[in-house]
Amino acid sequence: MEARRRSASKQSQLHSKADIHSSRAAAATPTKASDALPLPLYITNAVFFTLFFTVVYYLLSRWREKIRNSTPLHMVTLSEMGAIVAFFASCIYLLGFFGIDFVQSLVLRPSAEMWTSEEEDDDIIKEDSRKLPCGQGLDCSLVTAKPAKMIESLLPPVSFTSEDDEEVIKSVVDGTTPSYSLESKLSDCKRAAAIRREALQRMTGMSLSGLPLEGFDYESILGQCCEMPVGYVQIPVGIAGPLLLDGIEFSVPMATTEGCLVASTNRGCKAIHLSGGASSVVLRDGMTRAPVVRFGTARRAAELKFFLENPDNFDSLSLMFNRSSRFGRLQNIKCAIAGKNLYMRFCCSTGDAMGMNMVSKGVQNVMDFLQDEFPDMDVIGISGNYCSDKKPAAVNWIEGRGKSVVCEAIIKGDVVRKVLKTNVEALVELNMLKNLTGSAMAGALGGFNAHASNIVSAVFIATGQDPAQNIESSHCITMMEAVNDGKDIHVSVTMPSIEVGTVGGGTQLASQSACLNLLGVKGASKEVPGANARLLATIVAGSVLAGELSLMSALAAGQLVKSHMKYNRSSKDMSKVSI
Repeated sequence: MEARRRSASKQSQLHSKADIHSSRAAAATPTKASDALPLPLYITNAVFFTLFFTVVYYLLSRWREKIRNSTPLHMVTLSEMGAIVAFFASCIYLLGFFGIDFVQSLVLRPSAEMWTSEEEDDDIIKEDSRKLPCGQGLDCSLVTAKPAKMIESLLPPVSFTSEDDEEVIKSVVDGTTPSYSLESKLSDCKRAAAIRREALQRMTGMSLSGLPLEGFDYESILGQCCEMPVGYVQIPVGIAGPLLLDGIEFSVPMATTEGCLVASTNRGCKAIHLSGGASSVVLRDGMTRAPVVRFGTARRAAELKFFLENPDNFDSLSLMFNRSSRFGRLQNIKCAIAGKNLYMRFCCSTGDAMGMNMVSKGVQNVMDFLQDEFPDMDVIGISGNYCSDKKPAAVNWIEGRGKSVVCEAIIKGDVVRKVLKTNVEALVELNMLKNLTGSAMAGALGGFNAHASNIVSAVFIATGQDPAQNIESSHCITMMEAVNDGKDIHVSVTMPSIEVGTVGGGTQLASQSACLNLLGVKGASKEVPGANARLLATIVAGSVLAGELSLMSALAAGQLVKSHMKYNRSSKDMSKVSI
């Protein structure tokens, strides 16, 4: 009998304890505003929004009539009482739905404190003390009171649950919620990316399991780097160097998936370093934007051309242009006419920014000013492709765009033989027949080089530049000439349009910022505006010089195929791989 009583008492204690935990779980799961009606979220929202504005309009109309008729406002009809009740109900729903949950926190906090303290008491007993030696089943450490903020952090999140995520995913799949609006609606960029990713997989039936989602700061790209993200692509970053340029050593980060590229550039850096280093000069520094305007006649277009090219008008034009930024300074304007259409190529300095947005704002100011002077001017576009951006163009090759840089080095004959595994005569002949004659035969535009775009693209991606501007930034002519009675070789690269910046765009992302920091050009220069961007341009040119030197040596020595088979191909025997 005594054993039965003990068993019954134990079962009652277990049941009571289970009831306590179930009540805690019920208290810990707050009722959401969206649970007001057993309907989908968007229908519930539409019902309460319609109800709110309808009753507000009805009550205002009724009160206006009472004021006109001198009827006391406190005398209400049955319909007015129903409208007042509906008004308060819709207000409570809307306040709860848009995140004003302090009322819930006031209600939940006493119960939370109660069950928190109860759990602390329960946690003192670790395990069944009957199975352990005396005293081992007790935690005799002092129980410290938890701060209010810690107690609040223990409360389950009130705003969203997995059910809410599922509902949002379905609304995106159904098309009721635009995918691009998730960040603004949810106020959580990572959650928005996860929901968009899942909705995309359901709509396409394709898996994105290989595309990483975790480990990225989606807040950092909002409104500036990428829209509607669903993950990020991993690109390995290798280091070439040290590159000895203008007496300073640089470890050059290169983001690429092409095997042998970093190794080849690294060999070129070694050859340059052993020969005393390379030197560079920045010839020009100016970003361009060229709007196109149209007139009724070619004569009127020519009048504007003469007006813009008149030195007496430059001060007033530059004053209007320079108002857009404290770093943007107008340098010159060059015009070209095609019939009654006029193309105006504005060139300005942009500090440490690449500067496309900066120059565009300045051009817009000048366009507004010219509209008063030439009211018959029809602005067709702020960019008329005479800039020319992200396209191979002779105007960039001749006039330059961004930073125009020349970089040179004299490589000793011993280094050519021992490190590059070739000789001076072979390099000079190959450069003339390949980079110069061969490119001319192909009708190349700015492509008088071996593979400048390889290095430019890799450095651009690593440092947060615009990869599409690799097109004009890779304009390069590589020259090689035997010097010192044919013992050594003079190598140079001339690159008229390297478009880089150390602030803005992708340069502020964590990975790209780290690569810029490695080069010592992170952010804006505090001493001389634009110095960091110009230094980065010279590093790009120096890296291209190293890459050109190594690849041309491999070609001259007949090592290209062998090296690519070693570094750019899998060693697996694919004929033995089962499919």
